[in-house]
Amino acid sequence: MQRSFDDLGTPLADVTFCVLDIETTGGDRGTDLITEVGVVKVKGGQCLGTMATLVNPGRAIPPTITMLTGITQSMVATAPRIETVLPTLQEFIGDAVIVGHNVGFDMAFINAAMLRSDRSAFRNTIVDTLPLARRLVRDETPDCRLGTLAARFRLDHRPSHRALDDALATVDLLHLLLERAAGLGVLGLDDLVVLPTMGGHPQAGKLKLTHTLPRSPGVYRFLGANDEVLYVGKATNLRQRVRSYFSSDDRRKIGPLLRETQRLAHTVAHEPISAEVLELRYLHRLNPRYNRVGTTWNKYAYVRLTTDEQWPRLVITNEPAATGVHLGPLSSRAAAATVIEAIQSALPIRRCNTRIGKNYTAAEGASPCSGARLGVAMCPCSGNADEATYWRVVGQVVAALTAAPHLVLDPLWRKVASLSTERRYEEAASMRDRANSFASAVTRQRLIDQLRAAGDTGVELHDTVLHIRDGVLISAHGVGQLPTGLELAPPDVPPFPTPLPRQAADEVLCLARAVERASFHARLLWCSGEWSWPAVPVREVTRLEPASNLQPAA
Repeated sequence: MQRSFDDLGTPLADVTFCVLDIETTGGDRGTDLITEVGVVKVKGGQCLGTMATLVNPGRAIPPTITMLTGITQSMVATAPRIETVLPTLQEFIGDAVIVGHNVGFDMAFINAAMLRSDRSAFRNTIVDTLPLARRLVRDETPDCRLGTLAARFRLDHRPSHRALDDALATVDLLHLLLERAAGLGVLGLDDLVVLPTMGGHPQAGKLKLTHTLPRSPGVYRFLGANDEVLYVGKATNLRQRVRSYFSSDDRRKIGPLLRETQRLAHTVAHEPISAEVLELRYLHRLNPRYNRVGTTWNKYAYVRLTTDEQWPRLVITNEPAATGVHLGPLSSRAAAATVIEAIQSALPIRRCNTRIGKNYTAAEGASPCSGARLGVAMCPCSGNADEATYWRVVGQVVAALTAAPHLVLDPLWRKVASLSTERRYEEAASMRDRANSFASAVTRQRLIDQLRAAGDTGVELHDTVLHIRDGVLISAHGVGQLPTGLELAPPDVPPFPTPLPRQAADEVLCLARAVERASFHARLLWCSGEWSWPAVPVREVTRLEPASNLQPAA
């Protein structure tokens, strides 16, 4: 099927180019000045107009420059100064794409003149035919000077070191290069701009694999031998993103990835949210060799308060249990351990992991644990803890994990301020990091729980309708369009408040953050549960502050 007009981005035939050249008194833009300007405006291979003028530099033209260009002092004596020429030049160029051969030289002089005249520098898109020629025809010519290229390819115009002649020759060269670039799949302006950076890439020959990619949101997949999926990514512009791997993307694994790649596959999504969710589903199911982010969900962990025990404790578990209060899943066991350290630094819940049953009896002469000896933890395993008092502490931990995180955060911020005042900065920073880890984990949990608590939900974000059930995406479609499911089915998720399985955490968090970003203008279409957006974040601290600046946490 032929791709649509919009799918091609900005077709080169519809781009207006202003091809320019200047002559100067020398090569130093700080001291030398412009003596001539020539510009040719073209579109779709047709000339739309020209602008050419000598410029009085206000200083003597060196004899060597006169010999090179033929421009004499008498020729520029009555010519306008550059300050007079610039407004006309700006109006002529407008928002066209500026083209030149080694155009950086020309634009440096022009923008310097603009700044001296208290005008803003040109910020138009720039196309330089010199690196384009090196990319496309270097093997066919001794060098890529404009005169050499004009002679080698018998261009209609030949450069003469006069501005308009050189600009006309550059127009001919541009059209030649556009024809050559089409063979590499360069169909739009964005392709043309990045083409020179792809010239030296060892896998540039595989650019042809990208020819059929649309400029739409979606998910792309690099496939190797036997159609093994090597890498999965998402993009708001599939063609532009995948082609970037052949140019500016210098990550260490990209070279080996491109060497192994045999073909590309892609899936168009309705909008970026669907693309992100579909990417996560591919990553979880395929675990591609070249992906790291998004493939570590099996290392996620939970913080669990064991409320089914006589003396509850905080533990780290890979899977949620049928009982207890859970926080998570968190990104790793280390992250879970930091959250537990934060809670234990603020509340005197026991720190030992001994399983204490109803019939437990402490050994005679059992010594309290180190936390109990320091007065920062209760120690039922030594027989010295009061059960009623301990359960009041457990109640505080439950509240901190759910509705009242300030029960942990306020004591931690006071400790941070106190340690900072005593100039014990390393200890203060460590305490601050624990507090921030706890605040971040509770904020993350709030986002996840609020989306899951909504049950079966339809929400309109911008011009997209999302059907979300128990926190995962069922379908997404544009307003007024028929709903469509994603290429891969959603993970199995139990209804809230059962703890969220690890394999669904990334998707639920992705959707929750998207809803959170757009919550102030989101339109709720239906909801079988409780809708309570926006979520209330838990305050974090990024630097040490005096005690007077620390406010109670939300």
